[in-house]
Amino acid sequence: MNRPQDRIPGWGADLDRSNRPAVPMERMPPRIEGVHWDDPAPQRSDVEILQSTEHFRRPPVFGTSVPPRGVSGWIRRRAFRHSENDLRHWLMLLFADRVDVVESLASDARRSPRARSAAMIAGAALAAAWLLRRAGD
Repeated sequence: MNRPQDRIPGWGADLDRSNRPAVPMERMPPRIEGVHWDDPAPQRSDVEILQSTEHFRRPPVFGTSVPPRGVSGWIRRRAFRHSENDLRHWLMLLFADRVDVVESLASDARRSPRARSAAMIAGAALAAAWLLRRAGD
């Protein structure tokens, strides 16, 4: 027999709740009743933690491996003044990531002669590529 529920996707979604399949909704695995726990102790931090304007408290655990620093940190602090649904927030964070890469390369070049020569070669290659491309236009 050709029933509507066999050939129409989503058939029965608007039926009376008492006549619908899976009402009341079954949960797999079933909920465990009477379970209570305390919130874990908040993590301590020795570095600045940037927090979204949408969240009123920090989660119990958060990352502290890369604290905001330099110009990229300044940009990140400004980004976190905006809401997460604001495009400026995300564009500023993306730009701060790019600035952080440049800051890290400069920091490495200051510390290591090998990194300094690699940075000089990379800079010269980029400048040459830019000049060649500009000459071709």
